[in-house]
Amino acid sequence: MISLLRQPNTRTPGCSSPGRSLSRSPGSRSPGGSGKGTRSARSAALAFVAVALLAGCASDTPDFEDVAPADELYAEGLDRLQGFNVLWIYRWVNYTKAIETFQSIIDNYPYSDYAVDAELQIADAYFKDERYDEALSYYRDFGDLHPQNERVPYTILRSALCHYEQISSINRDQTSTKEALHYLETLLRNYPYAPETTRGEALLHELRTRLAKNVLQTGDFYLTRLEFQSAAERYRGVLNSYPGLGYDAEALFKLGVCYENLKREDEALRLFHVLVENFMDTRYATAAGNHIAAAN
Repeated sequence: MISLLRQPNTRTPGCSSPGRSLSRSPGSRSPGGSGKGTRSARSAALAFVAVALLAGCASDTPDFEDVAPADELYAEGLDRLQGFNVLWIYRWVNYTKAIETFQSIIDNYPYSDYAVDAELQIADAYFKDERYDEALSYYRDFGDLHPQNERVPYTILRSALCHYEQISSINRDQTSTKEALHYLETLLRNYPYAPETTRGEALLHELRTRLAKNVLQTGDFYLTRLEFQSAAERYRGVLNSYPGLGYDAEALFKLGVCYENLKREDEALRLFHVLVENFMDTRYATAAGNHIAAAN
């Protein structure tokens, strides 16, 4: 009686997949065949299975790409920011690819000096691509992460510019204007001698003038509708919050007109006299003089 023995399980060393059992198939031995031929066939089959299992394990092994050094990545990012000419008409820059390159420095070399520079490059790339909300986020984060860095004044100015670039027309909501002013006032207060402060002062004057004009126009809106109390509040706001910007004479005169219609004649006359004495070369001083003469 001949017993058929099952071949034990074969597991490829180092492979996490379970081993497979291999048994002789019913027709593996032909009548009159030798035992040596059977063993050769079995060995060949085992070898084939082992190679297949090894190939399966190798396919599960993750591929790790070599990361270029930080300085090379930084140079690559700067090169991407140069862009290229399209039909010699305009220069096209793939800001997204440049940002990804700089981000890889931050991800792979977080403690490198290049990582700090990469943060600013990403912020500037977003700004140039007119993606101001993303740029603002990076500028603010830079100041929070590196408060002693000499480029913090630059990030504050750029934060103001992110809002400045989103300012709508003079007769629309001025939230962006006010946010820009907040950053500019911080720049002038905390870094009065920084190179960026000179431009910050010019922008501050421009934006304050813009807000003054917006408030003045709102007062005119109410004045034309004979809503004198609401108009008076806006003109007082111009005088209290935005003095010296070129709208004092106009605001004084229109506030006097509102007081006249609100039956506050004494206050109106006082304003007209102030106007004549301090802004005598303006057309509003002439108009105020007419009101003074009419009151007498």
